[in-house]
Amino acid sequence: MEQYKQEFIEFMVDCGALRFGEFILKSGRKSPFFMNAGLYVTGSQLQKLGDYYARAIHEHYGDDFDVLFGPAYKGIPLSVAAAISYARLYGKEIRYCSNRKEAKDHGDAGILLGSPIRDGDKIVIIEDVTTSGKSIEETFPIIQAQGQVEIMGLMVSLNRMERGKGTKSALEEIKEKYGFEANAIVTMGEVVEHLYNRPYKGQIIINDEIKAAIDAYYQEYGIQ
Repeated sequence: MEQYKQEFIEFMVDCGALRFGEFILKSGRKSPFFMNAGLYVTGSQLQKLGDYYARAIHEHYGDDFDVLFGPAYKGIPLSVAAAISYARLYGKEIRYCSNRKEAKDHGDAGILLGSPIRDGDKIVIIEDVTTSGKSIEETFPIIQAQGQVEIMGLMVSLNRMERGKGTKSALEEIKEKYGFEANAIVTMGEVVEHLYNRPYKGQIIINDEIKAAIDAYYQEYGIQ
């Protein structure tokens, strides 16, 4: 596993963004782990988060794209942080863009926040985590309505590696339905590999009990 992925896993734990226990998801599933990007709140946290996203985006999509699109609301700071990091790490100016939940009819009017999307733009969508793909259903037509653009792919922080609406993972369903790649900085399998029964700052983050709960969860909801 790449060094930056190991660092990102530990970063999620340090920030409290990745937690283990019992959590009820929007889907109604009871999950033994939960990832909340809303807990990255300080300047240094957002800088590091942007760096991890930028590295993963560069690894999967190179630098032949123009816009980072972050769906409202959590995608807004993600797109801003990653665009800043991308310029610093790779020397290329990437524009950021997000949608508004409600269109604004005065001042900076319209449905979009940040850079306009223009004909010919190549776009990478950036999100925290995708379980059902619902946000892409809302985002895709908004982007397509802006003109002749190409969506290069989607980047999330964590691939939960569980079924979406059918038998495949949410990321696989997105690729199949919309025709673009969907990738993550790390997968839950990599998280378990790195943390299971391995001391981190004096404690075991994933012990035998938590590992058993994760295994049971994937027995019911995991992808084949």
